Amino acid sequence: MRAPDFWSEPGALARLLAPFGAAVDLAGGLRRALSRPVACGLPVVCVGNLVAGGAGKTPVARALARRLAANGASVLFLTRGYGGRATGPLRVDPARHCALEVGDEALLLAADAPTWLARDRAAGARAIARDAPRDAPRDAPRDAPGEGPGEGPGVIVMDDGFQNPSIEKDLALLVIDGGYGLGNEKVMPAGPLREALARGLARADAVVILGEDRKDIARRMGAGLPILEADLVPSPGAPDLAGRKVLAFAGIGRPEKFFATLAGLGAELAETRSFPDHHAYRPAEIEALVEHARALGALPVTTEKDRVRLPADLAKHVEVLPVEVAWRDPKALDRLLAGLPSHG
Repeated sequence: MRAPDFWSEPGALARLLAPFGAAVDLAGGLRRALSRPVACGLPVVCVGNLVAGGAGKTPVARALARRLAANGASVLFLTRGYGGRATGPLRVDPARHCALEVGDEALLLAADAPTWLARDRAAGARAIARDAPRDAPRDAPRDAPGEGPGEGPGVIVMDDGFQNPSIEKDLALLVIDGGYGLGNEKVMPAGPLREALARGLARADAVVILGEDRKDIARRMGAGLPILEADLVPSPGAPDLAGRKVLAFAGIGRPEKFFATLAGLGAELAETRSFPDHHAYRPAEIEALVEHARALGALPVTTEKDRVRLPADLAKHVEVLPVEVAWRDPKALDRLLAGLPSHG
């Protein structure tokens, strides 16, 4: 979702809505108190956040998967499938499913490792556990059911779901955008928080600060809570856009992050266009963008997440800037992952 401007700092409207935020927080706390999380039989790593949209959960989940795989685990993703109409549980097949069915994030995850979609997260975890081997044979094919990158025991990586109490989590990471931080630190609808800060931090095992910490986030975290620092950087093979004139467009939680990344790479931003998160692009919209870019003498550029939502016959006319997470201290992450059951 796109955050309203008044969520960024304290103000009259935020104060007016604060009682509603308190009610939302109370309802979430009661839901968690009354829930009995189930163990699905595999280690579960949850990548979540405290603010609504745009923190960078999916890139962090993909980076965690690569790190787990490098340490020998078989990674299996679990996602809700935001923006798609499927409810699951189902295993995502990029060759058969489209973004309208399973959502853009599910398609990105499925390009890296076996991915299950489920609105009911517990049912999804059980579906994964039924297929995933506890100890994969060293000669097993990589595309066997239940296997992701790596050859060891299965590990479920949940993209989002920190506030979902239905599954036991062995490691819960909170991702915070270093540039946006926690906004006015009020709970929706008064601010961007999904729950009260103290309540969320009490359940977290570590915090990932993505990008430069411009909001002094580290100081606001609980004592002793590990903090992992990371940056979004262009993936290997990403196009060289330095000095190129571009028309940048994005339908993500915070499009301005993408535009800032392009500017930081030396691209000349002739124009930018922002769309709602998970926006389903119509052919006419993309045709108009491509034509307008041509008139500007610019290259139309978007994100990987947007790319999977473009009409297939028009996507070839749009350049994509893939990005990935680079950990500033990979060994600190490895120490956290080493504590997972049956891992390490």
